[in-house]
Amino acid sequence: DRVARGGGLTAGPGLIGTMSLAAPRTNQDLCPGIDPVCVDLSDWEATERALGNVGPVDLLVNNAGVALLQPFLEITKEAFDRSFEVNLRAVIQVSKIVARGLIARGVPGAIVNISSQASQRAITNHSVYCATKSALDMLTKAMALELGPHKIRVNAVNPTVVMTAMGRANWLDPQKAKPMLDRIPLGKFAEVEHVVDAILFLLSDRSGMTTGSIVPVDGGFWAS
Repeated sequence: DRVARGGGLTAGPGLIGTMSLAAPRTNQDLCPGIDPVCVDLSDWEATERALGNVGPVDLLVNNAGVALLQPFLEITKEAFDRSFEVNLRAVIQVSKIVARGLIARGVPGAIVNISSQASQRAITNHSVYCATKSALDMLTKAMALELGPHKIRVNAVNPTVVMTAMGRANWLDPQKAKPMLDRIPLGKFAEVEHVVDAILFLLSDRSGMTTGSIVPVDGGFWAS
């Protein structure tokens, strides 16, 4: 299975981490085989420099994201720019670098973009965040269309609220969480493992005929 043996890249908030389970142990005892590359993904030039010698990469997870919540009438230019730089532009930049490498080597690959249930449902104070994730869904489809002939699959995973540090910070208030939970048939927010399982499936050869798909991990939120 290529998820187990192939080189991969995960782009998280402010972090690019390259990983290959077959790589030699690094000096990070807690994360053997993982070589972190720290870079501000909102900085185009710095990202280009940081990723210049990364690879080869077969699998990519675009997991960087920010949620700067503001009422629509109070949206600032700074929040707008930061949100689109990280949530959308960084996906384009990192994916281009990885896809070019795959094409140059003549090998297939898989890209998973982490989107959100907010891409297709409006949420109060999430105007900019919703817009970035809606754009990411369509970008996923466009990438799949153009990269498919090169045997590169591109899909998105769209979770509900996930109990990460960011999720807990934004949804810890029971009064805020209850209306959202009431719209989720399963009555709970997602755990990290729920999202990881979907990502691993989309990266693996078991999803070899799946590309351009938007996969909800939302407990039924879109169905409600």
